[in-house]
Amino acid sequence: MARRDVVVIGASAGGVVGLQRLVAGLSADFPATLLVVLHVGAHHSTLPALLSRAGPLPACRARHGEAVLPGRIYVAPPDHHLLVARDTLRLTRGPKENHSRPAVDPLFRSAAVEYGPRVVGVVLTGYLDDGSDGARAVAECGGVVVVQDPAEAFAPEMPDSALRAVRTAQASPLAEIPALLEQLTREELALPPVAVPETLLVENAISLLEGHSVEELKKIASPSSLTCPDCGGSLWRIKDGERPRFRCHTGHAFSELALRDAQRSATEESLWSAVRSQQEEALLAQEMAQSLRLLGEDRRAKAEDVRAQKLMQRVKVLRSLLEEQESPP
Repeated sequence: MARRDVVVIGASAGGVVGLQRLVAGLSADFPATLLVVLHVGAHHSTLPALLSRAGPLPACRARHGEAVLPGRIYVAPPDHHLLVARDTLRLTRGPKENHSRPAVDPLFRSAAVEYGPRVVGVVLTGYLDDGSDGARAVAECGGVVVVQDPAEAFAPEMPDSALRAVRTAQASPLAEIPALLEQLTREELALPPVAVPETLLVENAISLLEGHSVEELKKIASPSSLTCPDCGGSLWRIKDGERPRFRCHTGHAFSELALRDAQRSATEESLWSAVRSQQEEALLAQEMAQSLRLLGEDRRAKAEDVRAQKLMQRVKVLRSLLEEQESPP
């Protein structure tokens, strides 16, 4: 007999309040380990202190090589992925996934590989769909997935996507999740080991920086015509679920939604860069026209005026393209 003694939690926008409410509802003798990823990027975070004050369990910033202990909350530090391997915490500054570091998917994936059916994965509020692939990994390895009810989430995209990715996931209002976790982690069950899919093993090795060669990617993916927004390398298409995902040989990973979001950002950045360069060229043409008039070269000055007008017309076109960009549904 065994228990589900590892709880992995992922959140993004609106997640601080959600995490505080969740840990506040747990008992002081909660029998499992909690591993938390919140999308904080490289910014300073006081989340461990906030969670320690919110509930009865001690929360701390995860440290590399630290043993995993029950009744503790380990929080991914800024700009580091949090993973587990050989019953210890692993921190890496490996490639971003879904444009995030820390990201939810690497944690869920590593816990699924390490602990199999002993894992409970919890996806809370957030934009886009980080955590969906990780939740599917937890389910494939025999674990249980709990998702905050999208209807009440500050940002419903992450929980909604997780529910689509894992048909067996349990949707629950945030207020009821602590009691559900207490129940799931205290049950003694026969939890037979589950064979880990090869795709999951390869991707987990990449996240742990134990493998990232093209030969490994060939085992689980096929080349695509797309390029990585983070490094410019070729992206490989992984098709192991209903929707494809993408990885480059450097290790950056994207869902379809995350890739689209990154491409939109790159397009907008390029357009604004073009606006800037065209405006600066027009301003220089106007200054040159003034200088030429002072020298009595009216014909050349007029040509610079015409060039400045054409450049400003291009700026209007570029700005109209930027204004036409719609937010994705």
